[in-house]
Amino acid sequence: AIFSMISRHRRFHRRATPLLPLLSRLRSVHGDGASRKMADIMEKIAGIELEMSRTQKNKATSSHIGSLKAKLCKLRRELIEPSGKSGPKGEGFDVTKTGDCRVGLVGFPSVGKSTLLNKLTGTFSEVAAYEFTTLTCIPGVIRYRGAKIQLLDLPGIIEGAKDGKGRGRQVISTARTCNVIVIVLDALHPLSHRKLIEHELDGFGIRLNREPPKITFRKKDKGGIAYAPNNNGETTFLDEETVKSILAEYKIQHADVKLHEDCTDEDLIDVIEGSRVYIPCIYAVNKIDQITVEELSLLNEMKHYCPVSAGKEWNLDGLLEMVWDYLDMVRIYTKPRGTNPDYDDPVVLPRRACTVEDFCNRLHKGIIKSFKTALVWGLSVKHRPQRVGKEHGLEDEDVVQIVKKA
Repeated sequence: AIFSMISRHRRFHRRATPLLPLLSRLRSVHGDGASRKMADIMEKIAGIELEMSRTQKNKATSSHIGSLKAKLCKLRRELIEPSGKSGPKGEGFDVTKTGDCRVGLVGFPSVGKSTLLNKLTGTFSEVAAYEFTTLTCIPGVIRYRGAKIQLLDLPGIIEGAKDGKGRGRQVISTARTCNVIVIVLDALHPLSHRKLIEHELDGFGIRLNREPPKITFRKKDKGGIAYAPNNNGETTFLDEETVKSILAEYKIQHADVKLHEDCTDEDLIDVIEGSRVYIPCIYAVNKIDQITVEELSLLNEMKHYCPVSAGKEWNLDGLLEMVWDYLDMVRIYTKPRGTNPDYDDPVVLPRRACTVEDFCNRLHKGIIKSFKTALVWGLSVKHRPQRVGKEHGLEDEDVVQIVKKA
C-alpha cells in the first residue's frame, strides 16, 4: 500500500510539473485572479465544444445546439474582453488613420507581409528570414487612382490569437478597423493557413466576404417572443423553439424576431451580439515563384484569391487592382465656379454613402447649411451639367459644383 501511494504521488508530480511554468507566466501577465478566471473560461469553452461534438445534429437537438452556441459565444466574448480591472481588453495598435481608406495585411509570421509593404508603399518594414520580425504595426500609404490608401503591416498571428496568445488581440482588433483585409498566405501551404486564420478572425467577430444577416431583431418591454419565419422561401435552420432557447441564454424574454432569408442559429447570435464586422477579404498567395505551374493552376479554384510574388514583384499591379475593386470607392472631382475641375485631388467616398450631401459633409460640415443646389457632370446625370438636390446619388469620376444660397 505504501509503495502504491508513492507511485501515485510520482505520477501526479510528473503530470503537474509541466503546468507550473505556464501558470507562472499567466500570473505574471494577468495576476492570480485573472489567470484563474481565464483558465475557468477556457475549461468551460472546451466542455461546451466537446458536448457539441458529441451531440448529433437533427431537428430534435437543434434547440439544444443553438443554446450551446450562444453560451460559447458569450464565453468567447468574455475571454476577449474581460470584465473589471483584472484583464486587458482587446485594444488595437495606436495607429492614426490617414488617407481615404485602410487596408490591413494579416497572416502567419514570415509569409512576406513586410516585403509586400516595402514594395507597394516604399515604407521600410524590417524583413528577415526568421519569424516575428515585425513586432508592431507598420503603416504605409499608397497613392492609387487619386486615392490615398493606408496599408498596415500587422505582426504575424499564431494559432490561438483570438484567445489572447501572442499579440493576437492587438492584431485582430486593428484588423477590425480596416476597410479591406488582405490575408497573405504562403504558396507552399495556402489552404491550411487560410482555414486557421479564418478561424481566428471569426472568433474575434470578423466575418469575411459575407453580408450582414437579414434578420430584424427588436427588444421590447412585454409581449413575449414574436417569431416570424422567412416569407421569401424555406426556413430550414431556425424554428421558434431554437430562437427562444438562444434568446433565453441572453436573458431576453420579450423581443420581435423576423427572418428575411434562410438564416442559421449563428446568424441570429451575430445579430443579438451586435458587435460583428463584415469586411471584404483578399487572399494574396505569396511566393508563387517557389511552386510549379501545375500547383498554381490548382489554386484557381480558390475564391477571392490573387497570386503574387513580393520578392520577384510579380502581379503586384493585379493585387492593387483587386484591392481597389474590393474597396468599392467612388472618386468625385470638385469644380469651383469659373475654373476647371481639380482632377489631381478627388474626394473619395464609399459607394454605399455617396450622395451630394455626403460629398458636402466630406468637404466641410457647414457647407450643407448654405446648400442650394449642385451642378453635376458625369454618369449619374442625363444632362451635362444637371441641377440636382442633396439626395442625388453620385457615380465614380463625377464632377460637382456646389451652388450656395444667396
